[in-house]
Amino acid sequence: MKLGAVDIGSNAIRFQVTSILEHDKTISFKKLEYVRFPLRLGQDVFNNNEISAEKEAKFIKLMQTFKNLFDLYEVDDFIICATSAMRESKNGKDIAYKVKFLLGVDIQIIDGEKEAELINKVLFSELDDHSYIHIDVGGGSTEINIFEDKRKVATNSFKIGSVRRLSGLDTSEEWENMRSWIEKYTHDVQKPITAIGTGGNIGKIYELANPGKMKGNVKQIISINKMEEIRDFIAQHDLEDRINVLMLNPDRADVIIPASDIYISAMKFARATKMQVPEVGLKDGLMLMLYERNKKGKGKSTFKNVNKYAK
Repeated sequence: MKLGAVDIGSNAIRFQVTSILEHDKTISFKKLEYVRFPLRLGQDVFNNNEISAEKEAKFIKLMQTFKNLFDLYEVDDFIICATSAMRESKNGKDIAYKVKFLLGVDIQIIDGEKEAELINKVLFSELDDHSYIHIDVGGGSTEINIFEDKRKVATNSFKIGSVRRLSGLDTSEEWENMRSWIEKYTHDVQKPITAIGTGGNIGKIYELANPGKMKGNVKQIISINKMEEIRDFIAQHDLEDRINVLMLNPDRADVIIPASDIYISAMKFARATKMQVPEVGLKDGLMLMLYERNKKGKGKSTFKNVNKYAK
């Protein structure tokens, strides 16, 4: 079985095709193709409340390209989801309708709660009977989940994101809302609390903290002190040096500091001192949802043996 997913974020749009392999009751998700395009819809939306005509034209071309790739890979099913930029844009729904009319593909504009739910689908293998705060930082919003003993205690979405913060459009009121909410729901859970970080920026922060370290099934863990050290190290470089010396992508180089601030602040609110950094995100949750949808009615599927690290 081949499945495809597109995650339309505020900073970048991610496309993936995955082959589902089943052998000896083990399910493996093998990545066949991955494309990340830095369209940065949030830059338009958070400043002007709508997606510009120029970016709309690029967006439609991108959707056409992804549709062609789905056809070429002969995927059995695919899904396209959009998050905070398109759901906050006053012309986001109109653009989604236009894509449906021109290309015949549906774009699902999901809310923060649904976004968190989809990411949670692939997080449960990271959990044990301790307490966790899951922090997913996107370009336009941050989704927070609190877990205790493999049970979700609370979930919320806040209009605080890397692109939004870069543009100075995050508000002190929303920061206070996030602080008070995290403190409320982490006050009575079992201590200590470990953070789980998802989103492209935390992966890059971990990579900079551990150059050359092999990835795989071993849990990737970084302390809050090391995160602050890496943030300060990046901040010592201007934008040009971040790109040419630290080898960051241009669309990562400017948002990684705002994103770092969000991760670190949320950890401090929860009094978490270390963070696990699994290589999962919304697109992985979409893949798992598609798999469940396609296997429905064909026998009970369990995911405790899913090998999401298959390459």
